[in-house]
Amino acid sequence: MRVFNTTGLCVPRKHYMVDISKRVEKMRAMVMQGDYFCMNRPRQYGKTTALSALEDALRGECEVVRLDFQGLSHEDFRSEGMFARAFAAALLDELEPDGPDGTAWPLGSIADAKPDGVGLSKLFRALRAWLRGGSRRVVLVIDEVDSATNNQVFLDFLAQLRQQYLRREEKPSYP
Repeated sequence: MRVFNTTGLCVPRKHYMVDISKRVEKMRAMVMQGDYFCMNRPRQYGKTTALSALEDALRGECEVVRLDFQGLSHEDFRSEGMFARAFAAALLDELEPDGPDGTAWPLGSIADAKPDGVGLSKLFRALRAWLRGGSRRVVLVIDEVDSATNNQVFLDFLAQLRQQYLRREEKPSYP
C-alpha cells in the first residue's frame, strides 16, 4: 500500500508521486552530452528523488558517485585540509571496494593525510589520477549542499570543480 511521503526520498513502490520520467530523461541527456547542472528548490520539492531517479537512469552507462553533504560536519568545512580529507573519505565510502577498476588509491592518500598537509589542489590532483585510471565515465552527484552555503572552502571547491570541468574541453586528454 502506497502512502504520501513528506519527509525525504520518495520511492515509487512505496509512495505516491508525480511522474518525473520526462525531467529525468532531460537530466540524463544533459549528463550524457557532458553538461553539468544545479537544482535549487526548497525542501520537499523532489530534488533527492530526482537525483535518485537520475542515478537509476544512468546505471550501466556511467559510474555514478553520489555524495550527500549532510554527512559532513561544520568542522569538515573549517579548512581546505579538513574538507579535502572529508570529501575524499566520503567519496571512498561510496565507491566499490578500491574504486572502479581498482583505482581509488590516490583518494585514500588524501583521506588519510594530516589536514595541514593537504588542500584542494592535492585533492584535485588525486581526483585526476583516479579518473585517469578508470575506464568508465564518472558522474559526480552532490546532494544537500545547502549545509555548506556561504562557506569559503566550499565556494573555493566549487570554483575549482568548475575549472576542472572547463579544462577538459581545452585538453581532450584531461580526465
